[in-house]
Amino acid sequence: MNQVTSLIALVLLLVSLNAWADYSRRDDVQQFIDEMVERHGYDREQLVKKFARAERLDGVLESIAKPAEKVLTWKEYRPIFISAKRIDRGNEFLRQNRETLERAEQEYGVPPEIITAIIGVETYYGRLTGKTPVFDSLVTLGFDYPPRSQFFLSELEQFLLLTQEEDIDEKSVRGSYAGAMGMPQFISSSYRHYAVDFDGDGKRDLLNSTEDAIGSVANYFKVHGWKTGGDVVIPARVNGQIEETRSRLKPHTSISELSRQGVVPKARISEDLDATVITLKGKNGKEYWLGLDNFYVITRYNHSAMYAMAVYQLSREFDKQK
Repeated sequence: MNQVTSLIALVLLLVSLNAWADYSRRDDVQQFIDEMVERHGYDREQLVKKFARAERLDGVLESIAKPAEKVLTWKEYRPIFISAKRIDRGNEFLRQNRETLERAEQEYGVPPEIITAIIGVETYYGRLTGKTPVFDSLVTLGFDYPPRSQFFLSELEQFLLLTQEEDIDEKSVRGSYAGAMGMPQFISSSYRHYAVDFDGDGKRDLLNSTEDAIGSVANYFKVHGWKTGGDVVIPARVNGQIEETRSRLKPHTSISELSRQGVVPKARISEDLDATVITLKGKNGKEYWLGLDNFYVITRYNHSAMYAMAVYQLSREFDKQK
């Protein structure tokens, strides 16, 4: 009798695990499907089939728990992106796409070097755009990653809308573990809101068009407040001690006030500008910088001071080799 009971329990467990593996049979997924049908008029049967095919990606859950910006110091992070090969490839990208980059600068006010550096940091100029199925990634993170499930469920909704609007087969789209796509690594909401048809073919294609990628990065920066001709970040020295707190990315205190507090710019800059103090653990110890509005705009692309600094410093290396 005990053996029979154990066998039944095992069967029930296997059935339960199988149901959990089939996303379409989960209550929370059914609720999401209901909302997509109600809000956007999706065909329920088609959505059920899509979720029945979706795979849970455990590797994605492992990756999102340890992003490089949170586990590396600036000393370790910087060499990944400021390397001779990445600089050389960036100069090549600038030469090959000079006309498009200059057109983007004229239209959006963003320098070619900054656009190129973003693409260089994100995907090594389109060489590393990601191999993870975006639909499966967003399903996994939306339904099985509670800390940010609301965000990723929103991105899943945006992805489904995007693939419908741009006539994209969602099963074919590959990207980062977090669902970023194409040469500029736009997430679905950014793709829908900021991508532009810069090559004039009637389609916003960040998966295959370099021109669309360049124009879309520039448009993203313009919409988020890029100031044409403005500085990005200024090195600073600290007189005495300052309170060690987590850096606020958005400029909030005038440079004149920061100077009175002992954080003094090493380059000439208007004292009326607002800045934020950036502290990084570099190769030779702590580095202090004053991040300005354009630095904050870069962090809107990726909410990390190290990321923004990598983009800025890579862009400056292109200047040196012209």
